[in-house]
Amino acid sequence: MESLIILAASPAVWAALVAVIAMEVVLGIDNLIFIAILSNKLPAHERAKARRLGIGLAVVLRLALLASVSWIVGLTEPIFTLFGQVFSWRDLILIAGGLFLVWKATKEIHHNVDPDPEPDMFDTAKGSIGFNAAIGQILVLDLVFSIDSIITAVGMTEHLPVMIVAVLVAVVAMLVAADPLANFIHANPTIVMLALGFLLMIGMTLIAEGFGAHIPKGYVYSAMAFSVLVEGLNMFARRARQKRSGSKS
Repeated sequence: MESLIILAASPAVWAALVAVIAMEVVLGIDNLIFIAILSNKLPAHERAKARRLGIGLAVVLRLALLASVSWIVGLTEPIFTLFGQVFSWRDLILIAGGLFLVWKATKEIHHNVDPDPEPDMFDTAKGSIGFNAAIGQILVLDLVFSIDSIITAVGMTEHLPVMIVAVLVAVVAMLVAADPLANFIHANPTIVMLALGFLLMIGMTLIAEGFGAHIPKGYVYSAMAFSVLVEGLNMFARRARQKRSGSKS
């Protein structure tokens, strides 16, 4: 208890807390976009439940990983070298998660651009998925994003209470934003394609980081923010044209 009071009185700890919260919220965006897109493929009465369960699994995984920080840190230790490139368990997890994300986003894009698809390797003939299948896929990406999130937090601060508070704040933010984001994506078809493009970019970023090519997160999220701005302007332009055409008729 005394140590917590000392931590709370330290300006450096508060600065670290703000920085870690900001980073956790930003990293949670990736997780949330995937959960929103996947839950929207479920029947309407199951979507909110899937989102809450997906985010709940994310917080459980994050807290469980925080409880084993020493094991998490060990994931960054080299395990083998291939063609001069050193790989750790974290690298392999990021590569696997990135490949899964690229495959999933490509499958969804293929389904959206082909209104009458033939059965193929992507199995896009099915427009929806089962609840258990959705939760299983969310769990896989929750694990990847959680490991990346906790390793980032460990690199930013050594204080476990700071990490726990940051993770909880980020998850609360995800819970608040989940339904509005999913409903907005569902109501705007062009946003669906934009979000799938984000997932492709995030997947490629994970693969690149797994192979040792560090891509500053600021560049990735700046590109995403610019794309959202452009799409927002397009939406305003479409609404303006609809109003003009409606007034003329």
